Amino acid sequence: MLPPIMTLIHPYLTHPGMPPLFKSWRRQRTLARDPIPDVLWHAGLAAQPILTGLSGTERAELRRLATLFLHEKHLHGAHGLEINPSIALHIALQACLPILKLGIDWYDQWSTIIVYPDDFLPRREIMDDDGILHLDESPYSGEAWERGPVLLSWAAMAAGEPLAIHEFVHTLDLRNGVANGMPPLHPEMSIQDWTRALSRAYDELHARLDRDEPVDLDPYAASEPGEFFAVMSEYFFVEPWTLAQSYPDVYGQFRQFYRQDPLARLPRGPGVLHVKE
Repeated sequence: MLPPIMTLIHPYLTHPGMPPLFKSWRRQRTLARDPIPDVLWHAGLAAQPILTGLSGTERAELRRLATLFLHEKHLHGAHGLEINPSIALHIALQACLPILKLGIDWYDQWSTIIVYPDDFLPRREIMDDDGILHLDESPYSGEAWERGPVLLSWAAMAAGEPLAIHEFVHTLDLRNGVANGMPPLHPEMSIQDWTRALSRAYDELHARLDRDEPVDLDPYAASEPGEFFAVMSEYFFVEPWTLAQSYPDVYGQFRQFYRQDPLARLPRGPGVLHVKE
């Protein structure tokens, strides 16, 4: 026999016109039964200056999302790394900042996160433009796949890098099947405006690097469109003034997509992105 609550919900579970009532009920139960302890929560907020300026309502929503994230995602430590509550929350806070106004279901296509103590060596074959296979043995600090897992280096995150923002933004991009800098846009957004803004900025960054001109942004963003989207998203959340000054149209598109305006809440200088040489 179904328990009373399931008896109430069950008739609607397969009705195509009804919302996912069971998922909603299950999440409400999680939020009630497994809240993030206050001491851990406040320590987690204090450890990440990029969360400065969030309103009380936004902090409450971030806490709700982080609670669901920690409950629904599976974090595994690799090479002996123990995922303690502090590490888990650090990752969850960065992961949930981009979806603060989007919702946890934007991460519903994957569930596994593997955290390495340091950079890792995926060792994969890559075909160059001439059709020649090469063995890639370069160290990585993060990687994301369409259906998971998401791979992270805890050493990079502990050093202050917004690595989780970068990799989880890739998963938003991958919702269209490929990380090409075109996540599913909201109905009110223009694909043409998005493409124009990001393409112009990407081409301009390429041109400046080709001329060996100094740039204020990480040159890694010019490696491919998907990386441009992820790196520019880092700047959007960590150094919004840098992105807004360099590429105001990109900042405007991101403000529409993420439904956030970090320039309005983040005092200049709390987080500094290190440009990779």
